[in-house]
Amino acid sequence: MKFKTIGLAALLLTSAQVARAEPFNVSDIRVEGLQRVSAASVFNAFPISTNDRVDERELAQAARELFRTGLFDDIQLARDGDVLIIQVEERPFITELNITGNSQISEEELRKGLRESGLAEGQVLQLSTLEEIQRELEGVYQAQGRYSANIDAEVEEIDASRVRVNIDINEGAVANIRQINIVGNQAFDDDTLREAFELEDRPGWLFGWFSNDEYSRERLSGDLERLRSYYLNRGYVNFNITSTQVSISPDKSQIFVTINVDEGQQFRIGSIHFAGDLRIPEPEARELVQAVPGEVFSRSDVTASSEALRSRLGADGFAFASVDGVPEETGDGETVDVTFVVDPGRRAYVRRINFVGNTTTQDEVLRREMIQMEGAPASTEQISQSRQRLERLGFFRQVDVETQPVPGEPDQLDVTYNVEEQPSGSISASIGFSQSAGVIYGAALSQNNFLGTGNRVNIGAQRSDTFTDLNFGFTDPYWTLDGISRGYNLFYRETDYEDSDISTYSTDAYGGGINFGYPINELSRLNFGVGVEDLSIRTYSDTASEIVRYVDDQGTDAQSLKLTASWTRNNLNRGVMPTAGDYQRLSLETATPGSDAEYYKLRFRAQQLFALNDDWSLKFGTTLGYADTLGGDDPYPFYENFFSGGLGSVRGFTANTLGTRTTPRGSGEDRTMGGNVLVEGSAELLFPMPFVEDRRSFQTGFFFDAGNTFLTDCYEVLEDDTSLCQSGVDLGELRYSVGIGLSWLTPVGPLTFSVAEPLNDKEGDDTQFFQFSLGQTF
Repeated sequence: MKFKTIGLAALLLTSAQVARAEPFNVSDIRVEGLQRVSAASVFNAFPISTNDRVDERELAQAARELFRTGLFDDIQLARDGDVLIIQVEERPFITELNITGNSQISEEELRKGLRESGLAEGQVLQLSTLEEIQRELEGVYQAQGRYSANIDAEVEEIDASRVRVNIDINEGAVANIRQINIVGNQAFDDDTLREAFELEDRPGWLFGWFSNDEYSRERLSGDLERLRSYYLNRGYVNFNITSTQVSISPDKSQIFVTINVDEGQQFRIGSIHFAGDLRIPEPEARELVQAVPGEVFSRSDVTASSEALRSRLGADGFAFASVDGVPEETGDGETVDVTFVVDPGRRAYVRRINFVGNTTTQDEVLRREMIQMEGAPASTEQISQSRQRLERLGFFRQVDVETQPVPGEPDQLDVTYNVEEQPSGSISASIGFSQSAGVIYGAALSQNNFLGTGNRVNIGAQRSDTFTDLNFGFTDPYWTLDGISRGYNLFYRETDYEDSDISTYSTDAYGGGINFGYPINELSRLNFGVGVEDLSIRTYSDTASEIVRYVDDQGTDAQSLKLTASWTRNNLNRGVMPTAGDYQRLSLETATPGSDAEYYKLRFRAQQLFALNDDWSLKFGTTLGYADTLGGDDPYPFYENFFSGGLGSVRGFTANTLGTRTTPRGSGEDRTMGGNVLVEGSAELLFPMPFVEDRRSFQTGFFFDAGNTFLTDCYEVLEDDTSLCQSGVDLGELRYSVGIGLSWLTPVGPLTFSVAEPLNDKEGDDTQFFQFSLGQTF
């Protein structure tokens, strides 16, 4: 470190007035020479006050105390009668602080650290502080393996009272590990043990760019722990790392690591015991233990067993239970007995449940999802299940739970759920676009959490190139306190399939209904509903022959009384964009006898997600449907057919275009009118989107889709036409596609798009490489 001379005068006591001073009573104290330092700072540090009687020794000690503040280069004491005069020469202050050469540590972080250490612009310069900071910075870089790092600090005098501090950092390169030696190992060779390490030595010339051979103290510590776990999980109970030596080459570019180990003897498990207050039946406890007598001892199995026992005790209210698995040698030199020492502690009770972050959602909506009750024993299982119920609502981006012991109450705790709300609908005029429906505009209120009450409300008036939709829906999920729901809906809908290029007819429909839901258990519920619908059909000159024949035979109008029933089981980890869990829904819709068209529709939908880690998941899904008439010879109503293709179905094929082709008339084209059988499936690898931190609003994945619709009985055509329909379910006719998709929950509405390539499209199939939808539910 280079320093320009600032000068540091020794403590001087004026010989004529103080050195041989007799004791005297101080009547007043006067400070001279102050420029930036306040007089109050001097008096606070100076241990002598007025009216004190002082002698030469006490004056010298007082001057030393004042000098220790580091604010002054020189201090002199003088006496004018009984007035004590303190003459000071202030140290220069830092008017400018320059930092250069840093890249591994940001300048903002460096300045923050320097400021906390007392080195900042506007502060008095203390050379000892500067030297200490230099040593600390070099230590930080050495911990990163940068042993050649050099910190050069220079103090430049601007004038008598101001200095400029220049800190030049040469970070140097990270030293590479040249060799890792393990000494004392007999059971496993060096190469096998090094495979457990994160650090690597001697990378090959071809893959050296991808090696992990840069040394750091923290990574070595982690590798030593991995080495210890490797042995302990293989029965070496007495394994010990006796010493570790790290040496560096003269040019500070290479590191040599030597690890000395004492393996000890491999042990198997003899017997398993329990000590302490178990609180649960011992047979049940033994079922939770993963360690098995006769097998090689494994610390990871013992740890997992302890955690399982602790979780089981927590489910019974012993939230502060302690379980430790302790191995003890039996004396035969080959086995160890494992004793699980159980201390359940006092049964804990929940004093209060708090919610934080729900700025819109009312506390009541969250509280009614709680399985864990206030005043009841604290169950870790019920606390966790309550968190999952909050996440399944779909109102929150994230839900975290914390438990805090109540001060002074060893048997009580508070539970706090921290929620981060996310959009659960929209209340505004809207505009969107869908490739299957074109431009969509209208005014709509769609809220799954209306005014924070948890009620679902849909009020909308929407119009596009293919449909006009007026609707009202209301559902109270807690119509009764035990979770029975009740909902109403009214609708009017005009749909022109000709403009959508799906088919060649139009329908007008209006109706309404009421439905009730009943929870079976924590994950499952039943729903029942009844509704009425009045539907009319319009055909055109190019309408398919099958549709014209149906309308000629059955008429253009159909009134229906519909009964619906469904069973739903939801075990997904989140209500929106889940990454783990499963979901199943089985539904039945019937148009009862007395309706113009009597039929039933069965639909089954399922999802299964497997979390590979915190960011990656596998997702499998299927949708199956079957519909038919309720007896009689009338054909199944074509307007109730299932459709396939497009987003949410088989991506890469235009929405609703897969299925048996119709018989065209006039200038019409052969299209599909769906089928009474639906078969769809998908597999998807979900992965995090690079450079996106908010992964709960984004979901990307590689997908494989399959699906199609089928007719079990072909529709009759007009007498002058010949049908080419082939009835039956032929899985060889399934269409497949692969691609990548993205879903994004934006502030203006959900956005989803996919880029897909059909794998087996056939002549007549309508394919789309890119598909997206904005402003519509997906």
